[in-house]
Amino acid sequence: MTTTDTLHAHFLNSTGACTDTRAISNGCMFFALKGPNFNANAFAREAFDKGARWAVVDDPAVVTDERFLLVTDALQALQHLATHHRRTFDIPVIGITGTNGKTTTKELVHAVLAADRSTLATTGNLNNHIGVPLTLLRMSKEHRIAIIEMGANKVGDIKELVDIAEPTHGMITNVGKAHLEGFGSYEGVITAKTEMYAYLGSHSGTVFVNSDDVLLMERSAGIERITYGHTPEADTSGDTASSGPFMELVFAGRDERAYHVKTQVIGDYNLPNALAAVAMGQHFGVPDERIAQALSDYAPSNNRSQFSDTGRNQLVLDAYNANPTSMAAALRNFAGMATDRPKLAILGDMLELGADSRKEHDTIVQLIDELRLDARFVGPEFQRSTSERSYPDAATLLQALKAEGLTGYLVLVKGSRGIKLETVLEAL
Repeated sequence: MTTTDTLHAHFLNSTGACTDTRAISNGCMFFALKGPNFNANAFAREAFDKGARWAVVDDPAVVTDERFLLVTDALQALQHLATHHRRTFDIPVIGITGTNGKTTTKELVHAVLAADRSTLATTGNLNNHIGVPLTLLRMSKEHRIAIIEMGANKVGDIKELVDIAEPTHGMITNVGKAHLEGFGSYEGVITAKTEMYAYLGSHSGTVFVNSDDVLLMERSAGIERITYGHTPEADTSGDTASSGPFMELVFAGRDERAYHVKTQVIGDYNLPNALAAVAMGQHFGVPDERIAQALSDYAPSNNRSQFSDTGRNQLVLDAYNANPTSMAAALRNFAGMATDRPKLAILGDMLELGADSRKEHDTIVQLIDELRLDARFVGPEFQRSTSERSYPDAATLLQALKAEGLTGYLVLVKGSRGIKLETVLEAL
């Protein structure tokens, strides 16, 4: 069997790691992973045809020459290689997890730190047991700091990821109701997310904590921590400064100046995410002026907290993901936005809520009524909660919106990615 040391030696003579034959780069090291419906050992030869230099396989039957590196388990080999590679770098590694805002926070932190030094960060949605190793294997001698996003669907996921990445610093953006089907309960979510604190606490690490979050302050007690929040007592403090569509914040600089930043991020609920980026920037010595400029320059993408004007309507697009906590925050923020336009909320089902799904969708429908917002609901879960203004899928809503010819509105579009609400935008 090929040892991790030998794998690493070969890896250093490759152009990087790859797990998908559709995305082979010339000279890469291909890992033949297995899943419920596939076994990539069968595609190792194809990987070579497309330019791979090495193929890490766990089926002896496919090995025909020295380019095949046989291991006991290809996924474990990928993870062990990533940890081994990470240990060759003496740089800060920041782990970021949380129910809501972890990707936006990661992007804001990356914008701030990258304005000052070469920074590695998770790309796309590579935040699981495969994506984290692939991110770590992108680490090179040019990098001075790394930001690793970590997602979880069940208890134990974050523990697995921190054991692979071995972060020196970390943060939990918040703990909310999401993936309850996998976690079992809200308590399960708390247990899973705070596995980040457990690791850093036992490895002399440092955590960044929102001082306004009572739960996170309680769970991080006893760990070396840096706080951020509304109050002057926080190590980094700041607040919002506008009720417009784009969040504006004022944060306290280390020179006791107040820095006013106009961001391109929608929603005051993003304040903790922005303050987390300020806190990390200040901790790692990024000048306050550079922090402010980086936050001002950052433009969200991938249907996350985006604002656009179509000429017919103004859109607040947040259709990448949704859960009860983020949905309620987005609706309250939307209701409070200053505008002369009528408002419409287009909401898609919140997926993976298990036995709590009906109750949580009922709660959102009630919140819509309390906020006196006009709304359209999409998906079978919302249809069970309300028969009014509800549609079975995005395609049906699209046809209704085309017939309606909606013009002059401020529209919030939010739902789980699986509902595909972005497909209705052509009617807006």
